[in-house]
Amino acid sequence: MKKATIIIAALLALTACTDKNKQGAEELLQKAEAQFRKGSYNDALRTIDSLRKAFPQEVEARRKALTLYQNVSLKQAQDELARTDTMLLSARNRYEALKKKVDAAKAALKATPEELQQLTLSKIHLDSLQTQFDVMCAKIKYIHKRQKE
Repeated sequence: MKKATIIIAALLALTACTDKNKQGAEELLQKAEAQFRKGSYNDALRTIDSLRKAFPQEVEARRKALTLYQNVSLKQAQDELARTDTMLLSARNRYEALKKKVDAAKAALKATPEELQQLTLSKIHLDSLQTQFDVMCAKIKYIHKRQKE
């Protein structure tokens, strides 16, 4: 009789813990979803990481969190890509205008070291933005690939 009572108490305690864990995981998941809708992508990613660490046994909540994590990462990358694209276009226009000016000065043998340095720095900035753009495109492709899996 004593053994049966202990086993029943243990099962009830285990069930209570499981329900608390499930509820806690769901609350964190809802918080992360709200942060995502609000546009607080970094906060949403941190909340998802907290869910993963705090509730490793809650498989269903973690599965939903993984999907949300991918969606947040994708949206964040798309927003960054749009910003980078705008900066890249602006930098490209500035570089092309400066290049025409410097090429004309070179042809007239009147190009100054400052103009040449400014052109070089402008090209470095343009290349840096192009690299950032390419990385963001690759990241978005990778996230899409992972979402299909």
